[in-house]
Amino acid sequence: MADLNRATKCIRSIEKEILLLQSEFLKTREGLGLEDDNVELKKLMEENTRLKHRLEILQSAIVQEGGSITSSDSGNQSIVGELQQVFTEAIQKAFPSVLVEAAITISSSPKFGDYQCNSAMQIAQHLKQLSVKSSPREVAQKLVAELQTPIPCVDRLEIAGAGYVNIFLSRSYGEQRIMSLLRHGIVVPSIEKKRVIVDFSSPNVAKEMHVGHLRSTIIGDSICRFLEYLGHDVLRINHIGDWGTQFGMLIAHLQDRFPNFQTESPPISDLQAFYKESKVRFDSDELFKKRAYECVVKLQSGELSYLKAWNLICDVSRKEFQTIYNRLDVKLVERGESFYQSRMEKIVEELKQDGFLEEDEGRLIMWGENRAGIPLTIVKSDGGFTYDTSDMAAIKQRLQEEKADWLIYVTDAGQATHFQTIFSCAKRAKILKESKHRVDHVGFGVVLGEDGKKFKTRSGDTVKLTELLNEGLRRAMEKLVQKERNLVLTQEELVAAQESVAYGCIKYADLSHNRNNEYVFSFDKMLEDKGNTAVYLLYAYTRIRSIARKCGGDFANDMQKVIDTTVIRLDHEKEWKLAKVLLRFTDVMFLIMKNLSLHHLCEFVYEICTAFSEIITVYPSRVLLCEATSKVLEKCFDILGLKPVHKI
Repeated sequence: MADLNRATKCIRSIEKEILLLQSEFLKTREGLGLEDDNVELKKLMEENTRLKHRLEILQSAIVQEGGSITSSDSGNQSIVGELQQVFTEAIQKAFPSVLVEAAITISSSPKFGDYQCNSAMQIAQHLKQLSVKSSPREVAQKLVAELQTPIPCVDRLEIAGAGYVNIFLSRSYGEQRIMSLLRHGIVVPSIEKKRVIVDFSSPNVAKEMHVGHLRSTIIGDSICRFLEYLGHDVLRINHIGDWGTQFGMLIAHLQDRFPNFQTESPPISDLQAFYKESKVRFDSDELFKKRAYECVVKLQSGELSYLKAWNLICDVSRKEFQTIYNRLDVKLVERGESFYQSRMEKIVEELKQDGFLEEDEGRLIMWGENRAGIPLTIVKSDGGFTYDTSDMAAIKQRLQEEKADWLIYVTDAGQATHFQTIFSCAKRAKILKESKHRVDHVGFGVVLGEDGKKFKTRSGDTVKLTELLNEGLRRAMEKLVQKERNLVLTQEELVAAQESVAYGCIKYADLSHNRNNEYVFSFDKMLEDKGNTAVYLLYAYTRIRSIARKCGGDFANDMQKVIDTTVIRLDHEKEWKLAKVLLRFTDVMFLIMKNLSLHHLCEFVYEICTAFSEIITVYPSRVLLCEATSKVLEKCFDILGLKPVHKI
């Protein structure tokens, strides 16, 4: 937004100059045609046209961002944001004819400073187009010369190579920021708060949750935690498969197996086996298949006995799902396909009336914008609805009834094309408005076994999520016993550590990989206590928390008193290195806000722990640095869904 304001002011200033010149020329004009021949006027008018064109591009980019956050809005908690702002202002002063935003990156090596501004080459290219010759190094020198006012977070600047500006952070600034963190906690970045709906997990009724649901559940929960931390109003939706023809065969089988189900609750403990039994009958018995279809019709018409049978089946699944969610500490609001039944009927009528539906071999289809890709099948040839119908009804309900500003769908990458079409059709039907709404399909790769193939059991079956979590608990306990933690921890502490390690390693192994890629599921690698694993991070956190306890006195019993009476000093290079990593927290938040990829946070947490591991000797000032480190780690762990314990 700062760029837009600067460009607007610049254009208005040039327009005023043009008007003044034209006024003067008109007064002195005596047939000489000065307004046509004056070189200065011509130059100003060309510059005005060029800036207007760039302003249009900038305005378009801002609209496409949907009013998303800017790093400079973070209340100066974002170092990258602060540097971008002051360097961009310097660019405008040094090169008013060039509209370029400063490119600030983290330096790859300490000898190149802590951050770098790499805009000189880009500016030199723009100047060349304007017939102004200037080398990137000369551009960098002029840029640094404009930075006359001291920058609070900067100690010094150096120009290196072909125009790179190396930026070294101020140590006193870092000390002040760490003390502020200790006294006031982590400051939430200042952003526009939105109503966000996140659709994730989404298992099917009558089928057990399996490893295929793992990534959607873990990634979706972590995205919700992240957005909730930022202050957004988040609705976590579980769009379960609780409607369709499969319920006809389940109800028919229920009637045969438990004819008294209306008065006595049937003992269906293994719904998966019950489903398989009904499926065998459906495939082999024509009379049963006919009854199953009749049951579907009666269920959809709302007959009470069939609704009760449907509810009984759904309740069994709900209990099984909730057991998994409780273990993983995941919260969801169930809103299955059945919720959208009446809304599907309405949206079909609306799309018909507005002329969006076309007949194709007996079915009704809808094309997206520009008729690109594959159309949605809104109504099947037999008059039934499809997943496309329910997804169109859902997006309309979420945007219009729930008043959502931002929709996020967390599913496997294979559904990317489907959601692109849904979004395109919603735009065409004026349900989804780009200027008002943001929509994201958060795709992810599949989970692979250690053989590099799709993760399955030895017999080739899909791995059940319950069995996977149980195996994680077993292996976590083996690890703890191997380290003889059972000899020093109470039984309660041991169980807490077991769950922290087991569930933490499964979540972290998923989140630490770029979600767009496949990853290999390996308990052996997950439970390693070296490298970028949850076990290493949880051990590191436990060590950090134990330092204050071991120091005793106020460090163990009244840390707030220590914070109030002690001033932190980052004299040692290892301390300063750790502090600089901690100060990047806000910038990591902004990065995740753009792409919703949590592996950036995992890399950040790992960098904190490795930087901390280099600090050996502990004294009062360093205990404060330990406290600051634990505060940042705790917030990161909370976003990632990890539950650290003070004793492992």
